[in-house]
Amino acid sequence: ERRDTPEGCRRRVDASAMAAAGQGLAPAERVRRRPEFERAYSAGAKIHGRLMTLFVVPNGLATSRLGVAATRKLGPATLRNRAKRLAREVFRRHKLITGFDIVVVPRREMLDAPFSSLEADYVSTLRQHDRKHPVRPRPPRARRSGARPHSRV
Repeated sequence: ERRDTPEGCRRRVDASAMAAAGQGLAPAERVRRRPEFERAYSAGAKIHGRLMTLFVVPNGLATSRLGVAATRKLGPATLRNRAKRLAREVFRRHKLITGFDIVVVPRREMLDAPFSSLEADYVSTLRQHDRKHPVRPRPPRARRSGARPHSRV
């Protein structure tokens, strides 16, 4: 993000500094590389909402990460960037699940919707994922004392 300075020149604002201030997303909270997006598309759960489609896939990390795929079908660059900003803000405010990569594919209706309905749609869409794919921690397996684990061939 860029901000104007009093001298009229522009300076670059560090993303990690914004994340530390409670704004924006830290680099560790973003899905960035193409293989990560492709893994979400191929192995993830696809959940349709009214304003967006979510692809949710476990990432094996302690935090959830967000990726936004705003295609040219959405409109010109200014509208695509607005959709990305809205999706990032909703994700930042509602970190409901941890350990997942969430890829948001915005719909054109997302741009005209009030932010409160955008938040409600995101939360309800993620709750659909929780109902269909409940995360249950596995109980530890009981082992007999002195028993060696056997290997399967």
